[in-house]
Formats: sequence, structure tokens, C-alpha cells
Amino acid sequence: MNTNPFTKSLHDESRLVFALRFMAFPVLAIVLYPLFIAGVGSDSIIIQCVWVIIVTYCLFCVGGSFHEAAHDTLFQNTATNRIVGRAIGMVIGIPFTVYKETHRQHHACLNTSGDYELWPYSDPETSLAFRRFFVWLDLCVGVVTSPWIYGRIYFSGDSVLKPEARRTIRMEYLAMGGAWLVLIGGLVLILNAREYDWRQFDPVWLLPLLLSPVANTGRKFVEHLGLTSREPLLGTRTVVGGNRLSRLLRYLNFDIAVHGPHHRYPKARHFELAPRLEEYQSSHPDQQVPVFPSYLSAFLHTLPCLWKNPATGDHSASMPKGPDTISSGAAEVEQPGVLCSNQV
Repeated sequence: MNTNPFTKSLHDESRLVFALRFMAFPVLAIVLYPLFIAGVGSDSIIIQCVWVIIVTYCLFCVGGSFHEAAHDTLFQNTATNRIVGRAIGMVIGIPFTVYKETHRQHHACLNTSGDYELWPYSDPETSLAFRRFFVWLDLCVGVVTSPWIYGRIYFSGDSVLKPEARRTIRMEYLAMGGAWLVLIGGLVLILNAREYDWRQFDPVWLLPLLLSPVANTGRKFVEHLGLTSREPLLGTRTVVGGNRLSRLLRYLNFDIAVHGPHHRYPKARHFELAPRLEEYQSSHPDQQVPVFPSYLSAFLHTLPCLWKNPATGDHSASMPKGPDTISSGAAEVEQPGVLCSNQV
């Protein structure tokens, strides 16, 4: 074990920077949203568009925090990850345990019918016509489809959930519904008491709440749609390199774009992913890992799948995709063998 105090101090410092980076976006969203509603800067269309982009991006990165909390990599303490995850889940309408259990299946059953997170694209029983319809519904109203997709693991009554997980999820749904009821009801009562003129309400204020789930849905498509392999590095698109802006945006969202290494090493910290990719490529020079220099190039590779065949796994084999060969070795799965295993 490395006990070098300098190395330990670097590790501790990175934890601090990581925590501060996590806190930045929820805090920015809380601070900036009222300023946006108040029309700070001006109420011109251009200024409003800038506000929408900024607040939407803050909320988009909060989704990255949710993902890190589910992997217990946001904070060192598991209980802290759970508390923060539940708070974020209440805001976005997806209970933390629902997300965590669905995401665990996503890692264990990548690009198979057991991958709840990629439903209906991972399910060979769904028709091409339905997937073509649903993929655009998913992109346009992710604020509705995302909670439904993740909630399927609970509402379908699938035995993949243990009884204690089902009880926890039930309590989280009840708490979330109660919190929103109190929040919305209280806000309406306060505004009515102050004789607020509801004609002043601007639907543009809701755009960041509607667009941030759409952005996360698009990110999910870029990472997976059209790929066939169950091997984590080959069954996902990975974005590394690019210009300074691309690297900055990747960094701010916890390097989730370095997605193949994340799937292979789900407990690895964000700064460990790119080096692990380089290590894998050096030791497997024959494997053509689908790596892209920018989100744009990865998106352009994904784009044909949105209409021709929005699918993952074997029934997406006719689409442009990353290599579907399987390497030697085994991926690190948080609970291998829950229903599936992406051991290869």
C-alpha cells in the first residue's frame, strides 16, 4: 500500500476540489434561477436565451452529481452520498434507490434486455416502429419519460428488486410526492395571499426544468445508442481529448463522458478514467475501442440511429457502431449476477 504522505495529501485535496465542484452547480442553480425569473440583465429574447442555457447546464451537471452519488464516488461517506442522492432525486422526480437499482442493472446487463436504463432500446421485444416513436418522445419530453423509464424497475413488479429495496423505494416515492405537494401548494397559497397576478407567469421560466432532462437523455444516447457489445469499453462511446472547451465541459460534469472506462471500473474516481483507458489500449492494441475527440463527433456517429434503428445490443447490429468483439478479462460490476453479468 502506498503510504507516501504527499500522495495522500494530493488525494485529500482532490476530494476537496471534487466536493467543491459538486457543490458549485446546485448552488449556482439555486442562486441563478431566481435571478433568471426576475429578469436580471434584461428581458430581451437574447438575454433570456443566455439565462436558459446557463441554468439548464447547471441542472444538467446536477444530474452528473446524482450519478456519482449512486456510485458512492461523490463523497467518501456512503451515508452522505445517500442523503445527497435522495435530495437530488426529490428535485428531479426520480427516487435515489430507483435510480441506483436501475443503474446497477445497466452496468450488470449492458446492451441486453435486462438493461432497464436503456429500455426500450435494449429490449428486442419492442418493435422498430415503437422505438422510432419513443426515441423522439424521449428526446422532447425527457422530464416525463426519464422518471417513467427508471420507475419501471419498481412499478413493473420485477423480482430483480429485493423486498427491502422495494420498501425503501415506496417510502422515497411517498416522501417525494409529499414534498412536491407541500412546495407547490405552499407557493400557490403564499402568492394568492399576496394577490399575485398569474398572468405575469412566463412559461419560459420552466424551460431549464424541461431542457435539462432532455440534455441528459441526449447524453445517454450518445454513450450507448447503436452499440452491440456487452463488453464495457466496446459497448459504449467514450469522449476524450478535444479542444479546451470540450475538456472543460467534460471535467465539470465529472468526466462522465469517459464512459467506457466508467463502465469497466464503476468505482474509479473521475480522474482515474482516462489513464485507465490509455492503459487498456496499450495492453489491447488489437481492440478498436469507440473513442471520439468530442461530443459532436460522437453525436454525429449516433445520429443515424435515431431514425434507422434506435436500439442497443444485438438487434442494433445493422447500425453504425463501435466494435462488437469481446475482449478477454472481466469488468468490475457492482453486483455481478443480479440478473446478468457483463463478465467476458
